[in-house]
Amino acid sequence: MQHRRFRLSSVIEWGTLLLSTLLVCFFLVVIVGDIIVKGLGMLSWEFITEVPTHGMTQGGILTPIIGTVLLTLLTALFSIPFGVCCAIYLNEYAENTWLTRTIRASIRNLSGVPSIIYGLFGLALFVQALNFGTSLLAAGLTLGLLSLPYIITTTEEALLRIPNSTREAALAVGATKFETIKDVVIPSAMSGILTGVVLTLSRAAGETAPILFTGAAFYINGSTGFLNQEFMALPYHLYMLSTQHQSIDEVRPIAYGTALVLIIVVFLLNLTAFYIRYKYRKNEN
Repeated sequence: MQHRRFRLSSVIEWGTLLLSTLLVCFFLVVIVGDIIVKGLGMLSWEFITEVPTHGMTQGGILTPIIGTVLLTLLTALFSIPFGVCCAIYLNEYAENTWLTRTIRASIRNLSGVPSIIYGLFGLALFVQALNFGTSLLAAGLTLGLLSLPYIITTTEEALLRIPNSTREAALAVGATKFETIKDVVIPSAMSGILTGVVLTLSRAAGETAPILFTGAAFYINGSTGFLNQEFMALPYHLYMLSTQHQSIDEVRPIAYGTALVLIIVVFLLNLTAFYIRYKYRKNEN
């Protein structure tokens, strides 16, 4: 009797998980499929390489693409070195004290803070207090702060997967602690570190709220790319076309095309992360 109850409970749990997975996949396929069907007609070389014209009712999305690329590069520049170094210190050097545990808990809590809060913080700190103004630099710093908790957490988890016996073996042959970390630990954890970094950057590339207050512009009739200037970005461009444009029906095809391009960019970044993990694991084997 008890065995039957256990089997029935297992079947119910498995069925619930399977049903939840199928529902999520169904809605994902419906949403992505709708965007592909309605945006594929806009996808062309001219759409990618031309700048928006006539109040964004014509032309392409080259300016938002350039702004997104520059913003992602700035985010990587500001977040990756600090995040990786912080994770190395916490995992390899810091003692297991209440202060270290508090710092780790705070970092994990920051990962759950809504992105709009980072946008308001960036507005107060970078735009107003440091007087950077609404600019590419302010937005990049804001997204860098948003990305830091994720990079620190994923890097530390990658370092934790390296067994202590590996460190002890390197120390036993005369390597210093710094040499052990630099030549043994970090190369062994590189696949996890790079995967976490790329996935974090793909998330940052699709954020709208943090750049809403710090530098994203509705429309720029000209070049973009200077650190002290406002810029256009794909997620904000999509938001404005979908909700704020004076001719929403007219620009709706452009909005679908922009959404499809953004999905492709994020998909390629995620695919890069999986490739990096596969390549490093293959080399390790």
